[in-house]
Amino acid sequence: MTEKESLQKNIEEFARLQDYMVSCDKDSEAYKKMKRRYTALKVILTSSGINLTEIDYIKE
Repeated sequence: MTEKESLQKNIEEFARLQDYMVSCDKDSEAYKKMKRRYTALKVILTSSGINLTEIDYIKE
């Protein structure tokens, strides 16, 4: 997998994960697990130079 493909995969997962997060109760165990993955993806994408301003609507 090329770096570009990897970034695309992570961006798509980040967007999909946020959709799931908004449909869950913030106190649920599922939300807490998604939040950990959200944070990890946010770090990966930010360190790769991706500007999350437009795609990050959870903003936690």
